[in-house]
Amino acid sequence: MRSLHPLVVTPETAEVVELPAGGAFTLLADANHTGGALGANRLRVGPGRDGAKPHYHGLSTELFYVVDGAMEFLLGDRVETVAAGGLVVVPPRLPHAFGAVSGTGADLLAVLTPGVERFGYFRRLARVQHGLEPFDGLRSEQDRYDVHFVDAERWSSLRGGR
Repeated sequence: MRSLHPLVVTPETAEVVELPAGGAFTLLADANHTGGALGANRLRVGPGRDGAKPHYHGLSTELFYVVDGAMEFLLGDRVETVAAGGLVVVPPRLPHAFGAVSGTGADLLAVLTPGVERFGYFRRLARVQHGLEPFDGLRSEQDRYDVHFVDAERWSSLRGGR
C-alpha cells in the first residue's frame, strides 16, 4: 500500500545512530513511513571504514548517491571507486558492498525500493560495530531485513580486513 501523504524529515527530527570512527546513520524514512514505497538513510563513514559487508537484497533495488568523499563499491565481481556527485544503482540479487576509500571519509545517501522495515537493522548494526553484540546475530535476521550476507574474497583482499 502506497502512502497518500507527504513525508517531511527535518535534521532535528531524524534519528542519528552513531558509529565508530566518526561515522553515523541518519535514519530518514522507513517502509512504514512511505507505505512501502522506499526506505532512505544517510551514512557517514569514517576514513577507510567499511559501510557494509558483502550482501544482496532479494526484493529491492538500492540507490547510492555519494554526497561527499569517495567510496569503493563491490558490484558483483567488479570494484568501482565513486567520488562525490556519483550515483550507483544496485539491482535485486546483485552482491554488493561499500566502504570509504582509504585515507578519506565519505557521506552517502542510500535509498531502497520497494522499502523494507530496516531502521531496526541499522540500530543493531551500530551495536555490532561498537562491539556490543556479535555480527552473527544479524545472520538470523537476514530474511526480516532483506539483507543476505555473502562471502566475497575480492572485497576482503581489497579492503585488507578493515
